[in-house]
Amino acid sequence: MNLHSLPRRRLLALLPATALLAACGKRAPKARPIATGSTVLALGDSLTSGVGADAATAYPAVLQALTGWQVVNGGVSGDTTAQAMARLPSLLEEHRPQLLIVGIGGNDFLRQMSASVAKDNIRTICRAATATGAQVMLVAVPQFSLLAASTGRLTDHPLYAELAGELQLPLYEGGWAEVLGNASLRSDQVHANAQGYRQFAEGLAKRLRQAGLLA
Repeated sequence: MNLHSLPRRRLLALLPATALLAACGKRAPKARPIATGSTVLALGDSLTSGVGADAATAYPAVLQALTGWQVVNGGVSGDTTAQAMARLPSLLEEHRPQLLIVGIGGNDFLRQMSASVAKDNIRTICRAATATGAQVMLVAVPQFSLLAASTGRLTDHPLYAELAGELQLPLYEGGWAEVLGNASLRSDQVHANAQGYRQFAEGLAKRLRQAGLLA
């Protein structure tokens, strides 16, 4: 049995067939502005939960203050793409977000797990969210290694640009690479500090505005 397929099956089983067909189309609908007060879900790992700072300075909290949205912090420290994918159905059902911000994959890279499996998992996450009517913003994560972080030479993993093009999704590029490549914005080699999370959130808000998701 392929263990990686189990969370994906659970996700797809929750979605109506017509929604799945729409989500698999090559052209995504034009971005719609997310109204003030709307629920937005930030799905991710420790960079989303705010390790290195606290809940009030984690990027979802800062983004909420910047946008007026109700931003749910769906980050779990240590999560891989498979674990985030497994959590997603209950999160979508509980919060019914208008927008899903997907920033996951760093733990897959640090543990030298399969990049192709990570890509498949993130694709499934994005399609499942769009099939429920939520819009999606994809966040690029660097090709993490402790050596790259220590030297400040971080670059986004190419799978995010590939998926953004394939699924016709807006992509926030370079946000984490810039923050985590700057020692003054880090709490350790792979996590931001409060200043770093703020810089990331401000850059994300700018990208959301450019994409038409934030008025």
